[in-house]
Amino acid sequence: MRLLPYGFGVALVASLLPVTVNLLITDYDVPGALAGALATAQTAPLLLAATRPLHAWWVVFPADVAGALVLLASDGPRAQLWPWTPPVVVGYCALMLALGLREPRRTLIGVWLATGAAGYLLETVRPYGDTGVSTLLFVLSGVLLLLASAVRARSEAQRRLAEQETISEAERARRTLLEERARIARELHDVVAHHMSVITVQADSAPYRIPELPEAAREEFASIAGSARESLAEMRRLLAVLRSDGGEGERAPQPGLDRLQQLVEATVRAGVPAELALAAELAGRRTEVPQAVGLSAYRIVQEALANVVRHAPGAPTRVSVREDGAGRLTVLVVNGPATEPVSPLEGSGTGHGLVGMRERVRLTGGTLDTGPLPDGGFRVAALLPLGPADAGTGTGAETGTKAETGTKADAGTGTDPH
Repeated sequence: MRLLPYGFGVALVASLLPVTVNLLITDYDVPGALAGALATAQTAPLLLAATRPLHAWWVVFPADVAGALVLLASDGPRAQLWPWTPPVVVGYCALMLALGLREPRRTLIGVWLATGAAGYLLETVRPYGDTGVSTLLFVLSGVLLLLASAVRARSEAQRRLAEQETISEAERARRTLLEERARIARELHDVVAHHMSVITVQADSAPYRIPELPEAAREEFASIAGSARESLAEMRRLLAVLRSDGGEGERAPQPGLDRLQQLVEATVRAGVPAELALAAELAGRRTEVPQAVGLSAYRIVQEALANVVRHAPGAPTRVSVREDGAGRLTVLVVNGPATEPVSPLEGSGTGHGLVGMRERVRLTGGTLDTGPLPDGGFRVAALLPLGPADAGTGTGAETGTKAETGTKADAGTGTDPH
């Protein structure tokens, strides 16, 4: 498509140049050398119309006026009736289209007025029988300039609208990301506050629990308890900032793996045949799961099941949570294709699903993999480290790649990340 204007210019010059030479020689009795020079000056610059139409006009316009003066001075049979040859009119109209598509409105008005002034001056220099050609060229050039300018303005408006939509989409994605991070931070406040409270209680009670504790140790425990209380106060201030929108915080404890069964049962009541496979060591609490990891696993399963209900109603779904033997918690949610029609209102989401999953996985230093299945279902798989050594370090490159894979797969049916 980019080469089409250049090809059109070459074809235009290749067709107009020999026709112009032939007309000048046969119908206007112009000598061959002069006819060739005039024809070349009137047609060859059209090759620039695709990239520099105004430069081409500065050559073609004087050449056309000079050619008209030569024809009016000649003794050819049509010199008195037709000083603008048909190839000149065709080439000039094509040049007007190119100008209208690329030049500003002020330039187009100047070109149009110059065209009308040239026709008027030619009539003044030597009146000829048919003045309709100059009038026709003046009207045609104005109409073509107006049409091309309108097409250009519409194209420019569409381009700006597309740019604005891209900017709006980027802002919406950024706002969604910030909202999810604030939500995660509010939830983690309870987890961290619990640990800080335990530290405070242990430090305050150490002198009573440990007999004959040295005075230096008593002072050290008192200092630890004071620092923990100060940290709790700072965390409350931070939480006040995160809840500056006036929302009330949740009073219930943050959920974990022990709430997954209730979550799956609620999904079944919503019409989705879901089942849970929770490893025995996790259900029996024989494997210690950090609170942040348990909360992240619960939220990932919650988002995945919500998307099944929203985008794949009636799809059989299986939730699997287990330890992979390498110190990582594996969370897998797989659903089949939808068995019921999707409501149009449910088909569009807020875009929080995948963003929330990605941020929670990044928080624990794990990986996320989402994508459609060959049967039309969808798969969400997360690996969350159970050891504190890896938590929070994050595998940025791997997580980013996995998340991008999930984003590209959004078009598939199933748990679309919304």
